[in-house]
Amino acid sequence: VQLVESGGGSVQAGGSLRLSCAASGYTYTSYCLAWFRQAPGKEREGVASIDSNGSTLYAEPVKGRFSVPEDNDKNTLYLQMNSLKPEDTANYYCAAALGFGYVEQCRLVTAENYDDMDYWGKGTPVTVSS
Repeated sequence: VQLVESGGGSVQAGGSLRLSCAASGYTYTSYCLAWFRQAPGKEREGVASIDSNGSTLYAEPVKGRFSVPEDNDKNTLYLQMNSLKPEDTANYYCAAALGFGYVEQCRLVTAENYDDMDYWGKGTPVTVSS
């Protein structure tokens, strides 16, 4: 399974970015896809998740600003980030949980210190300047 992120970059506060996560190498119909981020000097944290039933969860700091649309034809997950703030600066990682247990793993993505996903991308950096 491969997860490849793209779309990171620099933006001013208040701006928008859309990250992409291209997934390949699996045919599971039951899955959880998620975005995590890690800011310099901080622990990695869950940002948002979506499962194969279409259920989504968002971390409190990004609710109302971020969304996770999918393009199933392209096997691509997106992270649409609007109204960006300097505190959103981080490396952003795509992650996947496949098969049995995916619903619970998706539910826990936004829990503190949770990172028990099956597969990870290498990340893409986002810098938001004030």
